[in-house]
Amino acid sequence: MLMSHDLPRGSLCTTDPVSSLIADLQFDLGEGPAIDAHTGGEPVLEPDLADPQTPRWLAFTGPAIAAGALAVHGFPMRIGAVRLGALSLFRDRAGPLTDDEYADAVAVAHVAAEAVLLFQAGALPGLVATELDSGSDFHYDVHQASGMVAAQLDVSVGQALVRLRAHAFANGLPVRDIAQQVVARELSFAVGEDLSEL
Repeated sequence: MLMSHDLPRGSLCTTDPVSSLIADLQFDLGEGPAIDAHTGGEPVLEPDLADPQTPRWLAFTGPAIAAGALAVHGFPMRIGAVRLGALSLFRDRAGPLTDDEYADAVAVAHVAAEAVLLFQAGALPGLVATELDSGSDFHYDVHQASGMVAAQLDVSVGQALVRLRAHAFANGLPVRDIAQQVVARELSFAVGEDLSEL
């Protein structure tokens, strides 16, 4: 998952339907191991999601377990002080990572961070490198909707994304569905706006 400041931008790739769901949950809910690993700059390890020593992801945990993730881990992707996002890992059984698995995850996160910087270095300013964009899920519609909601409410884009997530969560929908309604001008967060005139 790539992140900008403390906001998730989307996943570069996922390996299977469960990892795709884990990435979507973290993006939609704004919580999970990758987000904590990026924000804190340290690996986040949860060897038993169903019975954690310290509960931390109230909205993320239930759907992740239902999808089959019984252990989840996040490893920051960074080069020096530059933080790019985080690598998420999950397992279908509870238990800690072995020392070798932990070392491998740290190495893969570092290689992924270097690859992101290398690919992006060849891209035009303001554009995502083709190598990063193909096969990725950067949720462009959600980012566009966040900008629209920010303009409607005169708030920051980060605050607008929080509003989109809250609306999606309250209605039991993926944030992408709410974003598509905003972009299609079927849903507005502006008070008293008549959508029939848009």
